[in-house]
Amino acid sequence: MSAPESVDQVLLTAAVVVIIVAGAALLTRIWRGPSMLDRAISLDVCAALIIAGLGAKSAMARDAFYFPIMLVLAFLGFTGSVGIARFIAIRDRPRKAVRDRPRTEEKPE
Repeated sequence: MSAPESVDQVLLTAAVVVIIVAGAALLTRIWRGPSMLDRAISLDVCAALIIAGLGAKSAMARDAFYFPIMLVLAFLGFTGSVGIARFIAIRDRPRKAVRDRPRTEEKPE
């Protein structure tokens, strides 16, 4: 094994270790997250970590097979995040009470 190949292996191994540590921290945030928004962001980060893991596996194998799968996962992660954000925005929107609305009086003709 040449020097550049051994450097590649060390860097890829370090990347996988960082991904695993980030995954453990992510599971902790999902488990302990005090709000629904924390859990939603954690699930978005989970999709990013899966994509990063597939990228590391693809780099280790020197195979481009996983690139379309990574693209689909990125699209699903984005649409899921947007959907959850819209749901939370609608749920947390302040509602005006019916009695607080000004009444419009209709004039009989």
